[in-house]
Amino acid sequence: MNSDIREIIKDWKYNPDKVSVRKIKSVDGKTRIQMRLDLGLLQMETAGRPDGKRPENCESLLEYYHQKLAQYKREHQTEIGFELSGSECKKLRDEALMYYHRYLACFILEEYEQVLADTQRNLEVFDLCTKYASRKGDRMIFDQHRPYLVMMNTRAKAQLASKSGKYPRALKYIKTGLKEIKKLYDDADQIEDFPYAPETEILKKLARKIRSKLPANPIRILKKRLDRAVNEENFSEAAKIRDQIKHFQQAKKKKK
Repeated sequence: MNSDIREIIKDWKYNPDKVSVRKIKSVDGKTRIQMRLDLGLLQMETAGRPDGKRPENCESLLEYYHQKLAQYKREHQTEIGFELSGSECKKLRDEALMYYHRYLACFILEEYEQVLADTQRNLEVFDLCTKYASRKGDRMIFDQHRPYLVMMNTRAKAQLASKSGKYPRALKYIKTGLKEIKKLYDDADQIEDFPYAPETEILKKLARKIRSKLPANPIRILKKRLDRAVNEENFSEAAKIRDQIKHFQQAKKKKK
């Protein structure tokens, strides 16, 4: 068997200016995700742990340590005293990196359901280590990455809602995400950086894009026309517009 991957990647050039991903069908018939890197590629499973392994016979190490925590609580009737060692936290961070690569690839592929699942899963890793790590460094190491993760999680929610035509809900997700990111910057005594943070700019740009898809509000348009007619002292036109506004307002009340 030829193990040289050059034949696989020779026609898939690496582009340092963008994340290059694709789906392929493996010889076993399964679909897998590939991400092109400068020195080769990453290949990931589309479900479960990205490398396809089942550590400690669990879907992931996160699941395994959740089980250990639950067992500890049953035995001690409390979670006090439960800790994650430095090596355990490192294993969880290494595993979270696998999921990072997959949710980044899935975002490019516009598979937002998987992005949502993987970002939510990594947020659980952050919370677990922050709460139970025995070493302060392991509890704080995730702080710098949390705004980005919240941003990606928010983008996935907003994109899913937007794809379903639920634009107000998408905007609500973005508003909530921005509020959470602002609190993270505030907690880190960096609130002055929040307006210029990349996470803030990306979410606000997405919000503007979604707002452009909102259907025009006929009453708002008519009120602008009314103001213009009044300013021009075109009172007959203003009267007609007032009747139209009244018609739309009555129709709106009936729908309620």
